[in-house]
Amino acid sequence: MLPEFSVVIPTYQQPALLLKCLDALGRQRLQRNQFEIIVVDEGNSPETEMAVQLFAKQVARDGGPLEVRYLRQPERRGLAAARNRGWRAARGHIIAFTDDDCLPETEWLASALPYFQRGAQVMSGHLRVYLPNQPTSLDRTATILKRAEFMSANCFCRKSSLERVGGFEEAFDTAWREDSDLQFKFIRAGIPIGKCTEAVVVHHIRPCPWYGLLRDERNNSYDALLYKRHPNLFRERIPSFRRQVLQYYISVISIGMGLAGLVMGHGAMAMIGLSIWAILSADLIIRHLPPDPLTGATIKHVVITALATPFLSVYWRLYGAFKYRVLYL
Repeated sequence: MLPEFSVVIPTYQQPALLLKCLDALGRQRLQRNQFEIIVVDEGNSPETEMAVQLFAKQVARDGGPLEVRYLRQPERRGLAAARNRGWRAARGHIIAFTDDDCLPETEWLASALPYFQRGAQVMSGHLRVYLPNQPTSLDRTATILKRAEFMSANCFCRKSSLERVGGFEEAFDTAWREDSDLQFKFIRAGIPIGKCTEAVVVHHIRPCPWYGLLRDERNNSYDALLYKRHPNLFRERIPSFRRQVLQYYISVISIGMGLAGLVMGHGAMAMIGLSIWAILSADLIIRHLPPDPLTGATIKHVVITALATPFLSVYWRLYGAFKYRVLYL
């Protein structure tokens, strides 16, 4: 008997978190012969394989058989490639995607099944996001997940629909915009995407290092790729933050103008350029200040982040525009 669902979980060197996710899946109200679990390991890690085997033995001992499969990725190619590997190996005709740091609630699969029995092709569930006790600026931006239209951490797709659009685009080799690209492919193929708010997955945001905002500016290059692939849908559905981006460009240009003025001995040009840069930088510093009491280390991190962000943002936007040959500035 083939299962209704194949749950696909990509993972990378997080066996402890993965075990919590698997444990949540082991408590699903749906009968165990109606779903299988496929773990795709990007890290090809013995610890991860052992965790999967441990879980499989535990559920077999405690509550009857549940098919759990472990697939190694020969090399790390990103979540999109791992998910493709999983759904293509699936036996179920409905693919349920979640992540190793997520906890599906007990009714997750059971609540989605009636929609597909009535003919649904693609459904998006509800992601319940919890922030750390002392969230950073980066952690607060994670609340955009609550408003996302389509999330690979909680979605269901008929296998036939994934085959029709070719699954995830593997050029998105990091955890950014690969789900939006799949959503846009479904829209362009005329495949309706429904919403199942009863299918809840809990996601606890883990504390990020202070430099996380700087590291994630690299995501701008993947925005360029998404824009190239789906320009109209990108304009319609992805926030542009034009004012902020314009401020970054002006900040970079003004510091360049100021330094050029100093080198060439043009005092007026140097003063204008450096003054504009100083004003914009002060504004960024103020906007980065957290509401919590400030410490010396916090102030230092805020200043570094505010001063470096415009340069990194502009660099990665131009890098993406050049790499993907698209006018995304």
